Amino acid sequence: MRKIHLPIAVVLVALSLLLGASVRAQDAITLTVLIHQNPPLVDFMNDFNTKFQEKNPNITVDMAVVNNNDLSTTTQTRLSANDLDVIDTFGFANAVQPYMKNVTPPNWQALIDAGLLMDLTDQPFVKNYDPNVIKDSGTYDGKVYEINLGRVVYSGIFYNKDMFAANNIAVPTTWKELVAACDTLKAASIPCMTAGGKDGWPIFVGAYGLLGSEFPDQAAYAEGLWTGKIKYNDEKSLDMWSKMQIYASTMMEEGASGIANDAAPGRFASGAVGMLPGGIWMAPAIDAAQPEFKWGYIPFPGSDNADDNKAWFGKYDQGWSIATNTPHKEAALEYVSEFSDPANYEAFANALGFIPTQPTAKLTAQIGQEIAPYLDNFHVGWEQYWVAPKGAGQYATPYASFFKPFGTFETAQEAGDKAQADLQSGLDAAG
Repeated sequence: MRKIHLPIAVVLVALSLLLGASVRAQDAITLTVLIHQNPPLVDFMNDFNTKFQEKNPNITVDMAVVNNNDLSTTTQTRLSANDLDVIDTFGFANAVQPYMKNVTPPNWQALIDAGLLMDLTDQPFVKNYDPNVIKDSGTYDGKVYEINLGRVVYSGIFYNKDMFAANNIAVPTTWKELVAACDTLKAASIPCMTAGGKDGWPIFVGAYGLLGSEFPDQAAYAEGLWTGKIKYNDEKSLDMWSKMQIYASTMMEEGASGIANDAAPGRFASGAVGMLPGGIWMAPAIDAAQPEFKWGYIPFPGSDNADDNKAWFGKYDQGWSIATNTPHKEAALEYVSEFSDPANYEAFANALGFIPTQPTAKLTAQIGQEIAPYLDNFHVGWEQYWVAPKGAGQYATPYASFFKPFGTFETAQEAGDKAQADLQSGLDAAG
């Protein structure tokens, strides 16, 4: 009997080992995650991924980081190739409005219409977030496709408190006071401002507060440009362009066009310049570069009426979406669910300086104190409403980066006329 049973036992053991190995191999998952380049974000996600993998030893997180300008294209390409599980998506903005004609729908809408983003409506972690935020920033046709992780202000200016005090500069609340502050710094051989001009976008984003001071109703501004009630070369717009020219050509330090966005916070924190215009997401990088550095953050004073400069402009920033065709649905959902745990989310919001979108989260970082005085006067910015008509030229936007040394224009009239001509080309094509 033993001669019969022994081989059977051996076979059973062998089968058991093979099946166990097969199950373990099936359990081994590589979860692909795509995020945009932002040093504090990358640092936080690396730490989060390590902890997530320790908690889920069968899951390996393969996280790719791409430049902001490449996120949309990379997302489209990799989703279409079924090569992504979890995606860093920005708040659902630039929806097509009734007054718009002949426009291209935003990328997030195209992805949903193509069936590439998963419906998250019934997922339990969605309830951790403010329902109004979910509705405004991640819902399409009544279904949730993104959980948004924070609002950001991008219309302010960081300033060096010690440098201002040493040079007897009062915190500027009007355009004239800002010009005077820059003049005082230059007289002391200190550059006024810096920004990541090498990457282009930090220059025009840095002036979004100036745009908001001139046109506080940003939705109406976008509509006015479409309907012709506002023109890029009308009197008020030329005043805006004139200030943008001063900002880009005289306030920015010489050589700013060669500074990368990632390097700008460190240069500011080193004490080399007086101010750094841009978004609150730079606060963690400033602190990381020089923990003892004393800075403040104020609205960009683009108007000579101080009351016009008591508002913040910004957007719903990044969020999480999941690929519809992910082969690792449960792992992807677990990843976003773990991130959405209130303790993890609050740590994230403070690491990035985001205005929290979970009602229970508290922003304890310094940037929270800096933006608090005007947080009740927060407005979604123009670029979240704007969709250019097809056929519009490359200058059909109110960008300070069009001026030298970052662009080609030297005067406000030149910029205004070209911007209006490029916009009109698209409007005429729309009919």
